[in-house]
Amino acid sequence: MERPAKIIVLDDEAELRNMLQRFLRGHGFDVRIAEDGKRLDRYLEREPFDLLVLDLMIGEEDGLAICARLREQGQTLPILMLTAKGDPLDRVLGLETGADDYLAKPFLPRELVARINALLRRQKIASGDVTVTSQSVRFGDFSLDVGKQQLSRTGELLEIHSAQMLLLVALASSPNRPVSRDNLLARARGRDHDALDRSIDVQVLRLRQIIEDDPSKPRFIKTVWGVGYMLVADVDS
Repeated sequence: MERPAKIIVLDDEAELRNMLQRFLRGHGFDVRIAEDGKRLDRYLEREPFDLLVLDLMIGEEDGLAICARLREQGQTLPILMLTAKGDPLDRVLGLETGADDYLAKPFLPRELVARINALLRRQKIASGDVTVTSQSVRFGDFSLDVGKQQLSRTGELLEIHSAQMLLLVALASSPNRPVSRDNLLARARGRDHDALDRSIDVQVLRLRQIIEDDPSKPRFIKTVWGVGYMLVADVDS
């Protein structure tokens, strides 16, 4: 039997985090709660988690700072950021800092569960019609095993954040063919996700920073104006 997904919720409002813990447990998740970044760090040091629900407006170290710190430390678990702010700029800042999704308060509990499930699906094979799941996609010194979602460079496995990995898998599912932003959103984030188109551009920029020698002049991830993006690669059967 598959174990329930393990989620940690960080919010400085005791009533809200306790409510979220009860609600998410009622939907089959294994949930821990934390009131600040220090408690979060202790949890993450002791055990692995599948997802972090992170409030933006908390204490001395806010959600953006915690998110940025975790990414700098190499922490790759998906992060769903909660905030009372609805400004699109705040959404972009959260995504650029390293969050994988954004949900503004007040929100419907069902939407929270839908967002969490969409992010957890990103830990598996990207949704959509995959055409090369049993093949290896090569570009430069890089090789991507699409089925296993493993990226290596000259034979050495690389650590890559889940958001960029799922985007790369989505592009590699249709190598050498343009893939629209809407298609990438559907494949890499789930069809129930209403993230801004801008978020895909942010993730593409991060992915280019990982694999391109000069992200401003990409060799492998090309922009197809008016359509989306394309991975220029060789495919091994």
